[in-house]
Formats: sequence, C-alpha cells, structure tokens
Amino acid sequence: MMQEDLEASAATVAASPDLSALVIHLLKGVIYQEADAGLWNALLTLQSRVRDYVAVLNLELVLDEAEGYAFLRSRPEPDDASTPRLPRLVARRPLSFPVSLLLALLRKKLAEFDASGGDTRLVLARDEVAELMRVFLPEGSNEARLIDQIDAHLGKVIELGFLRRLKVGPGQPTMVEVRRILKAFVDAQWLAEFDQRLAGYRALLAGQQGVVDE
Repeated sequence: MMQEDLEASAATVAASPDLSALVIHLLKGVIYQEADAGLWNALLTLQSRVRDYVAVLNLELVLDEAEGYAFLRSRPEPDDASTPRLPRLVARRPLSFPVSLLLALLRKKLAEFDASGGDTRLVLARDEVAELMRVFLPEGSNEARLIDQIDAHLGKVIELGFLRRLKVGPGQPTMVEVRRILKAFVDAQWLAEFDQRLAGYRALLAGQQGVVDE
C-alpha cells in the first residue's frame, strides 16, 4: 500500500505545473492560449505565484483570460524621486513613425471589427494594409517602392508580435492576422495622443503637396 501511495505522489508531482518553466516562457515572450492550452491552464492555476515571483524582478503579469494571452511588463516607475529606480529587465523599443502609424491604424481597424460583432479573428491582405497607410503617404510615391516600404513596416510589426503571417498557397496574396494583444499596448489614451500627432502630420503633408503643386 505504501508503494502505491509513493507512486501516486510521484505522479502528482510530475503532473503539477512547473513555476520555473512558466516564468521562463513569459520572460521569452507572450503565452497564447491557442498556441499551448496546457501551458495556459498551468498559468491560470499558478498565476498568483507567478505574480509574486516576477514582482521580485520588478515585473508584473498581464493576463487577459477573455482574449487568451499573457505577458510580462515592467512595473510603473515610482513617482517619488527619492525612491531608487531599478534597471529595466524588459527593454523599451523605440518605434519609427511609420510603424507607430501602422499600429494605430491596425488598432482602429480592430476596434471597428469588434464593433461589427463578426468573427473573432481579423485577417487582412497586404493590399488592405497598404490602403490603410496610403492616405498618409505623399501622393505620387513610386508604387513599387511604396509596397517595399509597407512590407518592411509589416515585417517589423510581425517581429513585435502584433501581427501573424498566415500560410497561403503559391501565388496567393500575403495575409496577416491582427493579434488581439495589440489592445493591451495601444489603448484609448495612446490613440488619442497619436491622433494629435496625425493631425500635425496631415498638415505637414498638405503643405508639402501645396509646394509641389505650385
């Protein structure tokens, strides 16, 4: 009987979620429910312990059960100037204006998509993404160069994890899925501030176009 109890105990330990493995996965990047249901369920079980664990590293766990993603981010810096600031474990990534523009346009597209009450996955063709950006680019731009630039911006957004390139057949147009984690990084305040920058950018473009027309 004792042998059976020992075997059952060993099996329970082997099947229990591994806190270290969870934290390592989170330090490497985002955990998606759709990508690994087992890892996701383990995170839901141990999320309190994960939060305590990463707090020592000055990180906090962002977990959205409804959207099915989780990631780590640096905790807000203290307002008190006398409080020492710890080094950032998760580095900030400066974004170029075109990439920021593309993120804002995709975020707005996602909001419109959600409001329509349709499918849960927003899938766009490269040409659709190009049309989103075209209105903000100077008129008369070389089409081939424009597409190359948009492909470069798309690649950067894919690298950041906000888009996922979908597999298509030979000769089929490039298709991307907007990852819903974008909502966690581009909120209403960020969009409002970016809209102000866009207004200035439109005015700048209008001035440049007026000089060309003259």
